Amino acid sequence: MRLVHRDLDITIATDVEVADSFLARARGLMFRRSIPDDYALVFEFGKPVTRSLHMLFVPFPIDAVWLVDHEVTHVDRLDARTGVGRGRADRILELPAGTVEGVRVGDRIEIVE
Repeated sequence: MRLVHRDLDITIATDVEVADSFLARARGLMFRRSIPDDYALVFEFGKPVTRSLHMLFVPFPIDAVWLVDHEVTHVDRLDARTGVGRGRADRILELPAGTVEGVRVGDRIEIVE
């Protein structure tokens, strides 16, 4: 799987993991020491509502992207251990800090098999 920015026609990540269980979504990136540069953790939810992220027990900063129907609704850089973010989404992406420079609200990002 790849994470593709449709508007810029670029691949954002080639190592895509989907948090597909309650436990995987609850754990997220907690307790990991780092993540690869081409990595993305994807949280999929049934319908778009306001969703929050926290960085408790995550020792490195990340970029977070909130999507509704593949359209970016919010982008945020979350600080290690203390960062908190909130946005409307049916899918949230967590990526290494600096990965989504240039991604803006309204852009389209999709997972491609």
